[in-house]
Amino acid sequence: MPATLMEEQTQKPTPRTPENIRALATERQNEASEGLDTKSALEIARIINAEDAKVSAAVKKALPEIAQVIDVVARCLRDGGRLIYVGAGSSGRIASLDAAECPATFSTQPAQVQYIMCGGPKALASAADVNEDSPDMGQRDIAKRRPTRKDIVIGISASGRTPYVVGAVEYARVRGAQTAAIVCNQSTRLADAADITIVAEVGPEVISGSTRLKASSAQKMITNMITTGAMTRLGYVYDNLMVNVHMKNEKLVERGINVLQRVTGVDREHAIRTIKSAGKSIPIAVVMLKANVDKMEAVRRLQKSDGNVRRAIENTSLEL
Repeated sequence: MPATLMEEQTQKPTPRTPENIRALATERQNEASEGLDTKSALEIARIINAEDAKVSAAVKKALPEIAQVIDVVARCLRDGGRLIYVGAGSSGRIASLDAAECPATFSTQPAQVQYIMCGGPKALASAADVNEDSPDMGQRDIAKRRPTRKDIVIGISASGRTPYVVGAVEYARVRGAQTAAIVCNQSTRLADAADITIVAEVGPEVISGSTRLKASSAQKMITNMITTGAMTRLGYVYDNLMVNVHMKNEKLVERGINVLQRVTGVDREHAIRTIKSAGKSIPIAVVMLKANVDKMEAVRRLQKSDGNVRRAIENTSLEL
């Protein structure tokens, strides 16, 4: 990282000591799973299931912060910016999964929702020989994406202290990007580095420190909420239907036809004809039928509303 950029980051927090790490809730030993190695398969499953039941309650406490991030993501995407996740290990894999599923679900462009994984794509399938303790590496990797004030960068770390992630978020914030953190412990370095922090305190894991369990489940729930909420706010969902589906295989073609029928009440043949005349675009087809307009007018309305289907039907501009 160039020295001039390093100089921009003042009062950098002192790295945590190993003693601090052992004190984290996600690193403590779980009394509920003591003697796990002596349990039967059914007993192990029951213990894990009982602990998993605590995840939703932990996420519920963070809903106000999750809602803040949803609105920021929606504004950034509306204004031509990007959502860029940053993570390492299990947290990075959760980030990559959410980014990968957005184009298939909402027909977003791959560049709109991205992920940066410590160690690169090869680290998704196996533990890569990389140093997640290097904030400089995180800074270098996010610098390659050239974050700006139009973007939001979300760091994901169960412990909340992964130096790679902290370095990336600190760099993005210095460059003017909006920043958020998803963590599972209170009072962390990553929280200090971010504008908004989502804390899901899931407590000690069934296997001490194995944050691929409750912590990762919480992270998956939260990232699901963020992108689903943002895309819904942008109008890529109509009612509770996937109207922005991209019909690239037989299953998705059928889904598109079914969605149009449910939204408009037309029969299957009418739906198929409209989809063809709309250039196989479900949003255009929905606006054509719901607003009783031709394709050209439907396209104009969608452009005016930044792709928000409901506002295109009502012929109003998008406001967030």
